[in-house]
Amino acid sequence: MTDTQTASPSELIDARIEELGDWRGETLSRLRKLVKEAVPDVVEEWKWRGVPTWYRDGMICTGETYKNAVKMTFAKGAALDDPSKLFNSSLEGNARRAIDFHEGEEIDEEALKSLLRAAAALNRSK
Repeated sequence: MTDTQTASPSELIDARIEELGDWRGETLSRLRKLVKEAVPDVVEEWKWRGVPTWYRDGMICTGETYKNAVKMTFAKGAALDDPSKLFNSSLEGNARRAIDFHEGEEIDEEALKSLLRAAAALNRSK
């Protein structure tokens, strides 16, 4: 059990991935790797009692885990071009957009990394 009072955000995210121990942990781990590849100087945070969150000049996205999905919510997703149509959740809001990943689904890694880089660039431009 990781001590949430003294552990770093990265250690807490590692512990969450291990704790899940199923396809959701594998998916969260893979998404985290893609975030770090797309935005190498990204900062990991642990927010709202257990949500991995990635920042670069502002929040880029979160990685929430649910029973049937791993949800990647982009803080300013509504302002991003999504030519690959990755956003499939939270489409009605004025700011956020999300991608729900389900068990066994393929992840378009290049399209996702492009979206992550665009989100970081949008943060830098503000």
